[in-house]
Amino acid sequence: MFVYAAPAEVEEKSPEMPAGSNPQPVEEQMAAAPAEEVVSEDEKGGADDAEKKSKMLQEEEDEESDPASRNARVNFCPDGWFTYGYRCYIFVNSPMNWYSAKDHCNSLGANLASVSSPREYSFLQQMTKTSSQSIAWLGGFYLQGRWLWINNEGFYYTNWYSQSSSVSYPCMFLRTTYGWGNSQCTSAQRFICSKSPFSC
Repeated sequence: MFVYAAPAEVEEKSPEMPAGSNPQPVEEQMAAAPAEEVVSEDEKGGADDAEKKSKMLQEEEDEESDPASRNARVNFCPDGWFTYGYRCYIFVNSPMNWYSAKDHCNSLGANLASVSSPREYSFLQQMTKTSSQSIAWLGGFYLQGRWLWINNEGFYYTNWYSQSSSVSYPCMFLRTTYGWGNSQCTSAQRFICSKSPFSC
């Protein structure tokens, strides 16, 4: 049988004191320190639980006295609008040029839809297919050498299937089969509007 012991220098080595520390003996430091209240784990849990229950009861009373505050916590989209993520969407089945489509969305408190992810694009494609269409205007447009979204979101996600001359064809549309394309803004297309549910 072998017995292993830590090296003697480790056992005998005393901890080094950091610069500026108090060289008082530990007993004196403890006597000088203010007494702390010792609370057992059971008492802590009980206090936390009582506080949580009290808070929940207060919230329930607030909701019962003011039903509007309860509804304010839920995101609602108006009738005819669809929810995806944190946005409300509507497919407008009346062909308009891009500028008129933009104005129509604005009249609804919305913008032409922007796209920030492949999943969101799939959702918009499905909306367009459900309306028996294969193309719809999006809120993308070309200005001063770059593509932008009409709602000022960052243009980080791209999904071009085909891209014509951006200068000649500065307005973006969605395709239900593949990614998006660009066209002259004066052609008439159906379109998708998008807005925040908080403004609904």
